[in-house]
Amino acid sequence: MKTLKLLFVFALSATLFTSCYTEVIIDDYANDNYVEPAISINQLLGSYELWYVDINETVGYGTTPFLQMAFTLSFKNGTLYANNNLVGIGTTGNGFGIAVGDYDAYNMILDVNHDVDGFETFDVYQINSNTIELYNPNNDTSYFLKGYQRNGFDYDYVFYDNIHYFLQEYEAWEKTYTSNFGAINEFDNENYLQFLAGGNDSEFRSSQDAPATNVSNLFWDYTGIYGVGNISGDAYLKTLTLDYDFFSNEHFELSVINDRQIELYHPTSQTVYEFVGRGFIQYLKTSNAKGQETVKTEKLRKERKNKVENPRENTRG
Repeated sequence: MKTLKLLFVFALSATLFTSCYTEVIIDDYANDNYVEPAISINQLLGSYELWYVDINETVGYGTTPFLQMAFTLSFKNGTLYANNNLVGIGTTGNGFGIAVGDYDAYNMILDVNHDVDGFETFDVYQINSNTIELYNPNNDTSYFLKGYQRNGFDYDYVFYDNIHYFLQEYEAWEKTYTSNFGAINEFDNENYLQFLAGGNDSEFRSSQDAPATNVSNLFWDYTGIYGVGNISGDAYLKTLTLDYDFFSNEHFELSVINDRQIELYHPTSQTVYEFVGRGFIQYLKTSNAKGQETVKTEKLRKERKNKVENPRENTRG
């Protein structure tokens, strides 16, 4: 009798222990893996007018071209908009940029049919109140987007922080003004500059062809390396260094007059030059004289962990 009682107690204890363990497992699974979303994915994507693509936060080694190209994305009623150019940023499409494709969003999945790049799918994760992650399972790469409303978005900061891309958005820059003060120097002979997109984003070309030469007819005399840097204390003034092997580097202070005109100040000679952009390149598609669409996809933004810095203060008086 005593033996039977002990066996009964052991069996009852084992049953109770198993039941408790099972309940704990079920509760833990529910807490860790099922979170009732506060808003739908469409509400999430529409909660901000602009999503800034923070390219330096990208995780992974893959490339999704339209995300590498865009400075901002906007999701509006199934149409995807992007600011791919710095020229006109803040005014093109009332600040949204241009339409670049269609999208469908459901169950925290975003499907994009891009006009040039085709179909891409993403898993969407909300990181915090104004940050989302777009994870592309096809290339195992995550892009992080920060949300802003148009009236609170600093278009100027984006422009100047990425100004080397602005220089690439024209087929050529033509010199239209040289100051009558300043010492004569070798750069006086250079009438055109071109900053090349693609590759390492650091190649430039120069030409001494006569003013008013058609861009397609320019002969590029020299190809070298260029760098854009910051000047301490002035976010809107940059340095531009052109590496001319045959007469060493040329250093300038770069100011933007408007989104088609720049000023280069040459501290060594104290000469001021002005250049005007010729042949605007709209990234994604443009129309030629026959009304046919041509695609421009050369420019892809890259992570810039180490920007070219120049601690030299402004040398202009």
